[in-house]
Amino acid sequence: MKISYNWLKQFIKINNSSEETAALLTDLGLEVEIVDKYQSIKGGLEGIVVGHVLTCVPHPDADRLKVTTVDLGDGVPLQIVCGASNVEAGQKVAVATIGTVLFDKEGGSFTIKKGKIRGQDSHGMICAEDELGLGESHDGIMVLDASISAGTLGSTVFKIENDEVFEIGLTPNRADAMSHFGTARDLRAGLIQKGINVELITPPVSNFRVDKRILKIDIDVKDIKLAPRYCGVTISGITVKDSPEWLKNRLKAIGINPKNNIVDVTNYVLHDLGQPLHAFDAAMINGKIIVQTLPAGTKFTTLDDVERTLHEEDLMICDEKGPLCIAGVFGGLKSGVSDRTTSIFLESAYFNPVSIRKSAKRHQLNTDASFRFERGIDPTLTEYALKRAALLIQEVAGGEITSDIVDIYQKKIEDFSVFLNFKNVSRIIGQELPRDTIKQILASLEIKVNSVSDAGLGLTIPAYRVDVQREIDVIEEILRVYGYNNIVFSKKLNATVSNSPRNEDYKIQNIVASQLNSQGFNEMMANSLTTASYVQLSETLKEDYNVTMLNPLSSDLATMRQSLLFSGLEAISYNINRKNSDLKLFEFGKSYHKFLAGYEEIKHLTLFQTGNRNQENWTNAQKPSDFFLFKGYVEAILLRLGITNAKSVAVSSDVFSEGIAFGKGNDTLVEFGVVKKSVLKHFGIKQEVLFADFNWAIVLKLMSSKIKYTEIPKYPEVRRDLALLVDQTVTYDTIYTIARQTEKSLLKDVNLFDVYEGANLPEGKKSYALSFIIQDNSKTLEDAQIDKIMSKLQKNFETELGASLR
Repeated sequence: MKISYNWLKQFIKINNSSEETAALLTDLGLEVEIVDKYQSIKGGLEGIVVGHVLTCVPHPDADRLKVTTVDLGDGVPLQIVCGASNVEAGQKVAVATIGTVLFDKEGGSFTIKKGKIRGQDSHGMICAEDELGLGESHDGIMVLDASISAGTLGSTVFKIENDEVFEIGLTPNRADAMSHFGTARDLRAGLIQKGINVELITPPVSNFRVDKRILKIDIDVKDIKLAPRYCGVTISGITVKDSPEWLKNRLKAIGINPKNNIVDVTNYVLHDLGQPLHAFDAAMINGKIIVQTLPAGTKFTTLDDVERTLHEEDLMICDEKGPLCIAGVFGGLKSGVSDRTTSIFLESAYFNPVSIRKSAKRHQLNTDASFRFERGIDPTLTEYALKRAALLIQEVAGGEITSDIVDIYQKKIEDFSVFLNFKNVSRIIGQELPRDTIKQILASLEIKVNSVSDAGLGLTIPAYRVDVQREIDVIEEILRVYGYNNIVFSKKLNATVSNSPRNEDYKIQNIVASQLNSQGFNEMMANSLTTASYVQLSETLKEDYNVTMLNPLSSDLATMRQSLLFSGLEAISYNINRKNSDLKLFEFGKSYHKFLAGYEEIKHLTLFQTGNRNQENWTNAQKPSDFFLFKGYVEAILLRLGITNAKSVAVSSDVFSEGIAFGKGNDTLVEFGVVKKSVLKHFGIKQEVLFADFNWAIVLKLMSSKIKYTEIPKYPEVRRDLALLVDQTVTYDTIYTIARQTEKSLLKDVNLFDVYEGANLPEGKKSYALSFIIQDNSKTLEDAQIDKIMSKLQKNFETELGASLR
């Protein structure tokens, strides 16, 4: 938001420098990000001096040039070569002296230098109005009033407007400060707190009167919830033309291009008081004004010449034939003010903020009016702003007030009532403020004290302070005006040590993240908003479970994700398309689901791996990532968290072409596997992608926080190998289970180190090479004991599996 300092001083008379005012506004919460200089004429006509042309003769070597001598008031005439046809002796002219910087229409600059033109010295330039930025004409030099003394500065003659403009980073809650009046109101409160009593000046409207009652336009508000207050008045006999310079300069200073005197006044009052206005060409209004919604699908062409399709909830300003304006957002093409307009209907209203925001968002229109309406304006200013604008229009465009003000205000918007507890003020601020200081601050903010007791104050908050409706809001107001920097901090340092559990979520996340980082994984964070169409890639995800946005930014960000897989695949696709195809990623995030019982968030840890397992190197051949390497990463996480004896089962998820799951009891800890090619194709991925999805809540529930340790064995372990010939249908898991059941105390480990299926084996058979680790923690094993265990294992394999030794 831009605030002109000259404009601000119309409401509050202060002599502070712009730096001091900017600092105070920032302390008050209206953070001034930058202070820019503004000049109504770029360069401020610095170096431009009034000169008296003493002589003017033709140039000896150029037909179209003249050689002049010009007195600049110092008694030393300068010779200047001029090409203007209208230059003559005796004229008073504007002279750009040596070193003066002039600016063209595009903002480019050039410096006046001493030089020779066709052999004649020239010590400056006699200027035309376009060269000074005073107009468009270049027909000849500017001839000034003869009464002006030579040597007078150009900035004095042409009354340059010099201003300073505050760029304020306004927070969305401060709707009350979205104008020069609102900013001045806040500034006054800050000055009073500093002991500087200043008056808040409001422009008078006592001169408002009806000249003739010849153009009455009735108003019918169909929905007072959407338009609680609506005012209007007609003005006839106006002349639409350019605005006066003072009005243009005010608007230009804050970055608004002047259009015509009527539109400029409505823009001026909007930034002056914070009340949006709209002027309709009265000749284009058929019958009365009707404030209503229209059926969905109604077509309407706005001022930007775009035909828009209306929603059934869009509030419209209509006449008896159709729509004229999207209320509070944008005007219509046919009813706008033009050069031919001679009478207007001027609107001032308070519209429902939610309704305006939805309409502006729906039609992708962000205007100065909608910006204010959707945040909540002051409903008490509606009629006052209308009178202020009507008087200004009469001032700059002539005309007469030709109707009484029609003010539809059936249900008054009430002020807010709050009780302020003194103890809460002291507790939250951290310091006990004098009660008189609290009352003074509240009074400076136009907050009325209705009752006083030992416990606190009964307050009435003005309706325009939509951000102050609770006790804590009032305390914040007191604190910001009192000054955060004025709060005294204790020199005593207090510290507390909390006994937090070791298995807090964030601590476990950090442990796992550190482990994955050390294994070459990079953490990613994807947007929780995604497209609804992704649920079609998996039969387990359903559109009915989608949590959809009521007001999405786009169709690609309209739904909360049901799975972290697809956002991860988006990241992988993005990287592969940029020649980064070897990826190891992980993400902690949530999925979102809508069930009959309500909404549910589920936290996940997901892993992704694709491409080669290592970077290309001359010492190692590249090897692609595979399922078993990825399985090792998954198992390492469970092992690190103390989750052991998890059972593996086949995965039922339809996003995997092959995969397994680890679980304990009825709880599934993690599902992982190779993502189906049909899913990858949707993202343009042609290489294999491995994906793991941990249910983080189950992981936290089943993890062990106890530290377990065992003594290092004193006695050696023994390894024995068996090569078994088994049926193709026999799995390693079956062999492992039989081995464990056969020898429960001394068999420490079983490992499969080779699988052979090929020539020289009977049909339907395969060969498993297994190693068995045997150890007794109390003594050294003897050969007889070892042979007995191996014989027992072999016998059980033969009996239960039909296995034989190769």
